Amino acid sequence: MTVFTTALITGILVGALAGLVGTIVVLRQRAFFTVALTHATFPGGVAAALLGVNIVFGAAVFGLGLVALMLALGRIRRQGRQVAAGIVLSFGYALGTFLHSMNPQLQTRVDSFLTGQILGISPENVGIIAGMLVIAIVTVGMFWKEILFSTFDRVGFEAAGYRESRMEVLTLVLIAGTVVATMPAIGSILAIAMIAAPAAAARLVTQRIQVMVPLAMGLGVVSAVLGLFISRWFDIAAGGSMALTATAIFLLAMAWSGMRKWFRRSRSAEAVSAQAAGSREAVPAKVAS
Repeated sequence: MTVFTTALITGILVGALAGLVGTIVVLRQRAFFTVALTHATFPGGVAAALLGVNIVFGAAVFGLGLVALMLALGRIRRQGRQVAAGIVLSFGYALGTFLHSMNPQLQTRVDSFLTGQILGISPENVGIIAGMLVIAIVTVGMFWKEILFSTFDRVGFEAAGYRESRMEVLTLVLIAGTVVATMPAIGSILAIAMIAAPAAAARLVTQRIQVMVPLAMGLGVVSAVLGLFISRWFDIAAGGSMALTATAIFLLAMAWSGMRKWFRRSRSAEAVSAQAAGSREAVPAKVAS
């Protein structure tokens, strides 16, 4: 198997995983949480490299700790969840930069943590991404109704005897797992584009949740595969190309959604005009009779 073939397989797995989890991120409005986690897992990868273990392991341990910290900070009165996410984001990225600067002997370049190395990914890390995809599919399949219930009717969800905190923990763990698993492929920074953009594009295209999930996964796969081919054709960074492709797909979906709304408004205006014209014609007819 060639390096590029391995990268394509990895891209398909990353796109499907990011699209699936990204749907939950978009529906529950947890994009800023995701940004915080993508930045904050950086020091975990650096620490793992210093210890000589897989960076996924270090990022996972650190990511789980940050999830707990974010939940604890979010419970403080007069402190919103966005504030907690902002604190975690700044703390994590600053700590990662500090650890990396204090250890110049570290052979791994800092950009490998931030943007990934999908063209040089190991079979072990490909297996980790595949395993996380299976976990995400099984978890979403088991708790999908509860996730939707708590997302769209939190008060009713709690009134029915459920605990919103459990769904919040489940959501953050899925996000953290996705960020950590995809870190060797697309890095900790570019993960937000692959997670948020395809799902946001799918939501612009359809309002049906049952269609949005597979569409987001499909757009994620297209972003990854097309981005890899673009990087090959133009000899540019693979991770950046994938993220830019995902962003371009979102912009196209936004333009298409805007055109669709304009077309609907135009048709509605024409219908109103036609109805008004018909009413004006009917009035003289009644008077003449």
